[in-house]
Amino acid sequence: MIPGTEYNTYYGKYIDLATGKQLLPSLQDGMTNTSSFFESLPAEKQEYRYAEEKWTPKEVLLHLIDTERVFMYRAMQFARAKNVVLEGFDQNEFAKNSRANTRDMKDLISEYESVRKATIAFVASCTDETLKRSGVASNNPLSVRAAAYINSGHEIHHMNIIKERYLD
Repeated sequence: MIPGTEYNTYYGKYIDLATGKQLLPSLQDGMTNTSSFFESLPAEKQEYRYAEEKWTPKEVLLHLIDTERVFMYRAMQFARAKNVVLEGFDQNEFAKNSRANTRDMKDLISEYESVRKATIAFVASCTDETLKRSGVASNNPLSVRAAAYINSGHEIHHMNIIKERYLD
């Protein structure tokens, strides 16, 4: 993938975390690892904030779900239509309105797995040509495959932060 052509260079940090594997195995392994990770979080850490204004692990998980939905909607648009230009989304507004901390962790994990299974099914249905199709999102180019790789690396990024800053 080519930064600046298939994705905004900002997302390179996520893509770099995920591109060591083929796309589908990366998504499948990510589902297993992410689900296990959040299942293993102690109850007292699920709504913990390491600093004011920082998200709790529950909010992080719902952020992963929301982001995956947004990026895969973008990917579907680019896969199915030409000359697509899509607006961005405000992740902080989404998190603020998510009510994640009122939900049970098992419910959040179940929702995450449902969204990831839909992502896997969509990506599996794409040809190599389709995966290379692109459009514009948030005023930047984005390809179908970059959107999927971003999701895969994005979850690794956030799990690393939780390990470093939330867990003793």
